[in-house]
Order: sequence, then C-alpha cells, then structure tokens
Amino acid sequence: MIEKVNPSHPDKLADRIAGAIVDLAYLKNNNPKIAVEILLGHGNCHIIIETSEEFNYEEIKKIVKRIAGNLELDLQIVKQDIYLASNQEGKIRCGDNGIFKGVPLREIDKKLSKIAHDIYSITNSDGKYVLDNEKLIICQSNIKNEELKKLYPNAIINPLGEWTGGSSVDCGATNRKLGSDMAESVTGGGLHGKDLSKADVSINIYAFKKAQETNKIINLSCAIGDEYVDGKEYSEIVEIARKYIKEIGGFEKLAEWGLY
Repeated sequence: MIEKVNPSHPDKLADRIAGAIVDLAYLKNNNPKIAVEILLGHGNCHIIIETSEEFNYEEIKKIVKRIAGNLELDLQIVKQDIYLASNQEGKIRCGDNGIFKGVPLREIDKKLSKIAHDIYSITNSDGKYVLDNEKLIICQSNIKNEELKKLYPNAIINPLGEWTGGSSVDCGATNRKLGSDMAESVTGGGLHGKDLSKADVSINIYAFKKAQETNKIINLSCAIGDEYVDGKEYSEIVEIARKYIKEIGGFEKLAEWGLY
C-alpha cells in the first residue's frame, strides 16, 4: 500500500516554496544555515525563515507567486539561534539528533510513482493517488472523470465527484507528505526547507541512496554535533547529499516528487 501526491498538491506547494528559498540561500552562500516553515491556503501564505543569510520581502514574494500564485504573504525572518550556529563552527558536524531509515523501493512504489507522473504530464493540477495491491484510487482535480477512466478503466476515480483542487480549497504545510516523498523510508525528520547541515536532509538522502544500492534496509541514528555517522565523516555525507541535490536540479526539484 502506498500514497503519492503530485507537485500541485497544497502540501507540495509549501514544500516547493521552502525548497526554492533554500536554493536562494545557496546562491548567497555555499554553506548557508536555514530552516523554513510554511503554511498556506485560502489566499494566504505564512512563512518563517530561520537563517544565516539576508533575504528581502520581494525575493520571497517572487518565489511564492511563481509557485503558488498571488497569495498574501506573511513573512518572518530571524537569525539562527547562536548556540545552534556554534555547533558548525570550524567543521561541518551533524546538525540535529535523529533516527533514519532507508528502504529499497518496491515495485508497487515505482508503479504508483509512474502513474502519478503520467497523470501530472496530462494535467498539472492538484492530485492524490493510492495503490493498495491492485486497487488504484485516483483523486485528480480539473479533469473529466471519463478522460481518466479511458486511461485507468479499473481505477476508483474521484469518489466524491469532480473537483477543482489547489490552495483555494485546501491548506498546505511543509513536510506533511513524507510518505509520498520517501515511500517506506519515512522516519521522524522532514526533507524540505532545510540546508545540508541538517541530518533530516543529508542523512535521509544518504540512507535512501544506500538502501537502493545495497537492496537492504538501512537504520542509522545521530546526535547533534556528531562528526561521524555510519563510519563516514559527516562532512562526507553532506557532500553525497549535495551531489544528489545538484544532479536533480536543486532543493525545489527535490520538493516536487521527493526521493522517487
């Protein structure tokens, strides 16, 4: 059983905005410190940014408009806590406590991801999909049911009827769709809106990649300030995650579909 949402789901709009803000931080500094939380919906977008970098209202407003449209922006920018910032002085160390799990993708995960991508290529509006063995449930906005029925004749399609979707009918928040982003690799830490020093980003990516490469379940833990995780220097894990983020096109791209 697995669930997948597409990049226009309100929760993913929040993740994508957060990712774009992190991308902007990396344009300003090769190793910024940043954490972004977003709640949006019904014409409003509330953003809190804790960061080492300088941003202005217009930079953030431009990102919100590009990704989510004309939302009223409520923005708060604060400096990262001085004690947390000092953890990284002189050397990149683990940015948080955490437990992490990487799990090899199953065929059902890959199958639903393809279905979600295929539907989104037809209509890039809010959609949510569930696959439970052979039971496929498609909730897709802004498309006629009969169009989807032609493509997926055995699916359960929009059980409550056709709908419009988007942030005008629902709210969205960062890191609320981790099951969609990570399949069975979900643990406690969210992927989005954080720089690479944060274990929630780098160790999650590292554990997921290692699970795919070894075809084994990977379980890891870390404490804030750790210099080694899984026998590797934490800075090496950060660079593995940096390379992955660069290859896929940035933090905003990561936020669109997650890790698969």
